[in-house]
Amino acid sequence: MKRFTGLFLGLSLLVGWLGMAVAQEHTMQPPKVLVVTREFLKPGRVGSIHERAESAFVQAFARAKWPTHYLAMDSLSGKTRSLFLTGYDSFDAWEKDALAEQKNAALTAALEHAAAVDGDLLDTVDGGAFALREDQSLRMAVDLSHMRYFEIELFHLKPGHDKEWEEAVKMVKAAYEKGVPDAHWAMYEEVYGGGNTFIAINPMKAASEIDKGMGQGKDFAAAMGEDGMKKLDELSAKAIESSETNLFLLNPRMSYVGDDMINADDFWKRKAPAAPMAAPKKSEEKRTGE
Repeated sequence: MKRFTGLFLGLSLLVGWLGMAVAQEHTMQPPKVLVVTREFLKPGRVGSIHERAESAFVQAFARAKWPTHYLAMDSLSGKTRSLFLTGYDSFDAWEKDALAEQKNAALTAALEHAAAVDGDLLDTVDGGAFALREDQSLRMAVDLSHMRYFEIELFHLKPGHDKEWEEAVKMVKAAYEKGVPDAHWAMYEEVYGGGNTFIAINPMKAASEIDKGMGQGKDFAAAMGEDGMKKLDELSAKAIESSETNLFLLNPRMSYVGDDMINADDFWKRKAPAAPMAAPKKSEEKRTGE
C-alpha cells in the first residue's frame, strides 16, 4: 500500500536497489532514500484477504503506468505485519513523486478507494524515511530480482553514543570483509518517523542462507580476535539501547515492480490473489449431512 502519498517501504526500479539494473545480472544498488510503511493487521486478516485489498493499489499504479515502484513483504516473525518499501535517489525525488501523484485525479481516486477497503483490515499503520549510510554498509549491490527474503535488523541507540556506534560498526564491517567474503547488507539511518534508529537490510535468495550465516559465526569471531570481541561487546553495551532481528517474505502479489524485475524472474509476474475457499451452498450442506 503506497501512501503518504507513498509513506513507507517501496522501491523505484528507476533509482535504486529495488530498481535500477546496473549490470546484465540485474545487480542493483540500494536507494539513497528509503521510505518505509508498516501495516499491522487485525487477527484473521492475513493471506489472500489482505492480498486482494492490496492488489487494488497495484492495479491502480499499473493502469496509470506509474514510474515509481515498490516492494511488499510479509512478516515471518514478530507481530503480524506487512512492509512496503519505496526508494528514491533524493528527498527531492520523493517530493516530486508525491506532487505528481496528487495531480493525477484518476489515480488519486483509485488509491483513496483502495485505502478505504484496506483500512478495514488494519490495526495500525506507521512509517518512516531512512537515509542510506554507505560507510556502514557492506557489498550493497545485489541481484534483487531473485531474492525471496529480507532479514532486517533494527538498532535503537542511546542518545549521545554515536561515536561508539560508528566505531562498533567499523569493527564489524572490517571483520566481515576479512573473514566472511559473501556477507552483505545495506545500513540505513532513520531521518523521519523516530530517532537514533538504524536498520541493516540483508536480502536473501533462500532460507538456506540463514543456516549458512549461523555457521559463519566462528569465522567472524576469528576475524575479530579475542580482544576485538571484548571491545565490540563494550562498545555495543555503551551505544545500543535495544535491537531485534526479523525475517520477511517478499510478496509479489502486493508488490508493484517494473518490467526489468518481471522479465528477470517469473516470481514477479502479476497474478491475481488466490480466492478464499467458498462456503458450501445450502444444498451441499444438506447432502453432506445425509
